[in-house]
Amino acid sequence: MSSIRDTAQKFFDACETGKGWDGCQTYCRPDATFSAQATALDGIDSLQGYTDWMKGLLIPVPDGHYELRSFAVDDERNNVSAYAVFRGTHSGDGGPVSPTGRKWRPTMFTSWSSTAIGSVT
Repeated sequence: MSSIRDTAQKFFDACETGKGWDGCQTYCRPDATFSAQATALDGIDSLQGYTDWMKGLLIPVPDGHYELRSFAVDDERNNVSAYAVFRGTHSGDGGPVSPTGRKWRPTMFTSWSSTAIGSVT
């Protein structure tokens, strides 16, 4: 059985590289919830919704990629936290406006608990 660290790392990579729910559901509980303070994510309240949103983001930002800065496991509380910077260029079709060619670099902080991340054998 994989540890929560291994499962969370696999999930994080699948999610942030645009695999969508199809590529992420193996690592998650099907009813996992999601919340964010970013306006762009208003109305997304499930992990499935977020993973599909990330997949869609890579259409207008096809070179999108993450730089993982920190990844920590709190075994006592069964919690995983990741800090990354996502970079990319708005060069593809889709999104709210035509391609701008602008570089994009939001900072993300993500935290998961054992209630969202399942065990993988």
